[in-house]
Amino acid sequence: MKLDDFGYNVKFEKLRTENNLKDFEIGRVASEHKERYVVKTEKGEFEAEITGSLRFSAKSREDFPAVGDWVALTTYDSDFSIIHKILPRFSIISRQAIGQFGEIQIIATNIDYALLVQAADRDFNINRLERYLTICYSSKVVPVIVLTKTDLINEQAKTEIIESINQRIKNISVFAISNETQEGYEALKLIIEKGKTFCMLGSSGVGKSTLLNNLSGSTIMRTDVISQSTSKGRHITSHRELVVLKNGGILIDNPGMREVGIADTAYGLETTFDIIFSLSKDCKFKDCTHTNETGCSILESVEKGDIDKSSYENYLKMEKEKTHFELSVAEKRKKDKDFGKMVKNYKKDMNKNRY
Repeated sequence: MKLDDFGYNVKFEKLRTENNLKDFEIGRVASEHKERYVVKTEKGEFEAEITGSLRFSAKSREDFPAVGDWVALTTYDSDFSIIHKILPRFSIISRQAIGQFGEIQIIATNIDYALLVQAADRDFNINRLERYLTICYSSKVVPVIVLTKTDLINEQAKTEIIESINQRIKNISVFAISNETQEGYEALKLIIEKGKTFCMLGSSGVGKSTLLNNLSGSTIMRTDVISQSTSKGRHITSHRELVVLKNGGILIDNPGMREVGIADTAYGLETTFDIIFSLSKDCKFKDCTHTNETGCSILESVEKGDIDKSSYENYLKMEKEKTHFELSVAEKRKKDKDFGKMVKNYKKDMNKNRY
């Protein structure tokens, strides 16, 4: 395969030249396993590690390679390679790192479209869709909603779900598919473009692995049967993996995400809840929190029914989450800065005592 089969284009070639990387080979990170990587190149797939200097210069986990990254590397005959540099990313899908104070976890990079996958029979949750949308908009990624397992509900229920989406979420494509009957797949396949990268986001058991297998035309990811007692799928996908489809599209599967913490999403929130941000300009107070203030245009619109109450409550929850994360990041930076000063002063005192 050639590099453009993995999504390489003139923009990345320009970045390669601007960063003086002509002497290195170029590849794309297809999967990651505890800081060991699989990289797709024109020569084939190589296992890879990063250089010591790249590891040393990394300020956070965001500075390490992630699935979807284009990297400059040196390959060896033993199917092993060394990553020297990451090319600048044009998009990053990320979330708050679970259990890590003020940290961001990168889900995938250099993504054009995100398939927001929910099962119509049990998993459907429009609040979660708005959360995914916020992440997509802040990441500069085009969202597409995919409802799976439509064969498990009747036609009326499917229509009601799609109508509920269209009432709260505007101008987003919605595809209703059945992994069993293949209904809806022809329409979905039409948006899968050669050289474009798609990333799937969704909970465990919603049919992401089956969706990947059906789009690729072969069994790439193992799937399991949904539990009849809990209606929950077993967690099959254990890592992110980049796959090139037969029609030339590129698809990244992801493990099911139980938590999707909002991080640095000012633009994302503004786009997802554009009606709220637009009407907020009419609030009596500039610093209105839209919770209990007199003259709040948002509260008035919710009361009149112009803004969906559930969407409003979801907005408040994510706004609070974003603010908390930003404070956590600021606090972490302060701690890191204070620690750096302490180390610097310690070294200075040691040098004084030495002489």
